[in-house]
This record gives sequence, structure tokens and C-alpha cells, in this order.
Amino acid sequence: MDTHNLILIEKLCSHYEIELSFFDELETMGLIEIKTIKKVQFIHQDSISDLEKMIRLHHELAINAEGIDVVFNLLKKVDKLEEELNSVRNRLQLFENDY
Repeated sequence: MDTHNLILIEKLCSHYEIELSFFDELETMGLIEIKTIKKVQFIHQDSISDLEKMIRLHHELAINAEGIDVVFNLLKKVDKLEEELNSVRNRLQLFENDY
């Protein structure tokens, strides 16, 4: 399998000074997807942005994996509400332009 877009979790543990168990917890919660190739664990590079947010929440605010799950669920809800608000604004603008 091509590991071109994958990042070795061991390197992330070293770089961010975090335990491997933290990654396992995040995967158990469904927050990240770990790919295992020949007993070596990787994460896709597209997940790094969210992962960095999770690590900051964990380090700076001492939030555990369950708390991070709650925070990310709330952020998803906020994004959805913003999309709905923009949709309603666009429809309202169309209505206002007709009159």
C-alpha cells in the first residue's frame, strides 16, 4: 500500500510529545482513523489539522478524549447551523429582491 499521504504515528508522538494511548483513545471515540500497515500505525495527512486541534485541547486545557469528542460534536453542530443560516439568508435575499 502507498504510504505517501500517511504520517507515522510514532513521529507524531515524538513531535507533539504525546503518548500513543492518546491516539488509541481518539480512534476508539471515532475522532481519527488509524491505518495499520505491517503492524505500523499511520494517520492520513488530511487529518492533521483536526488532530492538532485535539492535541491543543488535550495539552492546553487538559481535556480528555471524551471531552474532545463533545467539543468536536458541538463544532460540527455550529458549522451546520451556520450553513443553514446562510441558506436562509440567501432565500430571504431572493424574496426581498422580488419585492
